Amino acid sequence: MKKSSKAVLAGLLARRPDLVACKTAIERAFRWMAEAHRNGRNFLFCGNGGSAADAGHWMGELVKGFGSPRRLDMGDAGWFLDNAPADLGKLLAEKLQYGFRAIDLTAFGSSLTAVSNDNGADLIFAQLVFALGQPGDVLVGISTSGNSRNVLAALTVARQRGIKSIALTGPGGGKAAGIADLVIAAPGGDTPVVQEAHLPIYHTLCLMLEEEFFGGN
Repeated sequence: MKKSSKAVLAGLLARRPDLVACKTAIERAFRWMAEAHRNGRNFLFCGNGGSAADAGHWMGELVKGFGSPRRLDMGDAGWFLDNAPADLGKLLAEKLQYGFRAIDLTAFGSSLTAVSNDNGADLIFAQLVFALGQPGDVLVGISTSGNSRNVLAALTVARQRGIKSIALTGPGGGKAAGIADLVIAAPGGDTPVVQEAHLPIYHTLCLMLEEEFFGGN
């Protein structure tokens, strides 16, 4: 882990001392996600309701610059300038940014509704993980209770497929603690408070990854 990535985590814990108990789990999640990115693998995210919104939010911060722009290097920028119509090539060379291979499983509307209609809502994410996931990917299941059945099913499929799984939950981890490879159990006495803790955790992981791979870009 680069010094800048460590500094990002230290900054979170200085602002949110209630998250110190999550430090080791956050560091481990970062290592897994960094390894997956180095190997060209995917991050998969799922959750329900507010956690579904967090899944989309998390993906959004990964696929383009978050804390800073991730500008194209001369090789990629030059390709667009040399091979695309002038105005389009300039736009792509200047504005495209490097990103992580992040997939929000809650965004597959047609698939989610088809699976829900045919086989039940408990399988909406599990089917996508089974169909799209590959060994070396990382699945993140977000559930404040840790007991959402469709998230638990997805975590179970991840284990069968050789996919590392992370559960982002509230205190105790719920049933996800017995299925996921890693649990980040955020503090909080009820759902809104737990969700308030989830956001700085995944923002920090995004910034840590950005610093690790694109720091100084």
